[in-house]
Amino acid sequence: MKSKDELVSLVLNNKEEFSDYFSKNSDIDLSECDFSACEISDVDFSNIDFSGANFSECSLTNVSFTGCDLTSANFSRATVAECNFAESVLNGTDFSYSSVTYSNFTDADMAGCVFNEADLSDSDFSSSANMSACRFDESTIWPDSDKLPEDFDSTYNYDLSSLQDEEDSRSDDFGY
Repeated sequence: MKSKDELVSLVLNNKEEFSDYFSKNSDIDLSECDFSACEISDVDFSNIDFSGANFSECSLTNVSFTGCDLTSANFSRATVAECNFAESVLNGTDFSYSSVTYSNFTDADMAGCVFNEADLSDSDFSSSANMSACRFDESTIWPDSDKLPEDFDSTYNYDLSSLQDEEDSRSDDFGY
């Protein structure tokens, strides 16, 4: 069994050997590994645990993250093109300041993802399983509405007046 450091080195320096190892070992754990500022292309990472991994400032092209656990992973300032995140868990994943184009998020659980100032042009979120509590700002560039879930509102709302503090809602409940 290879260590996480050995596997990261294979991903970055010898994709063929990584692919061979991956085909013989289905339970690969690369959680909390650091891939920051790397270039990764044409790799199948299907079903790998990348929870808490750091892909910040990476260039990722044609990478399959199908069925991966990417909970709390960091893709900030990354360039992600033509990647597949189908059936992945991306809860709390940070895509701030990143460019995520022509990528697929079919059946991905994206609750709590952060998309501040991200460019998501031409990526397909239309069949995402869950985009609740996603955070974004007025600078986030979303794909056309046909590539977003029907119930997802991509408009940024500056008006927070309808929100109440817990104290306010409790006092209303008791008539104080």
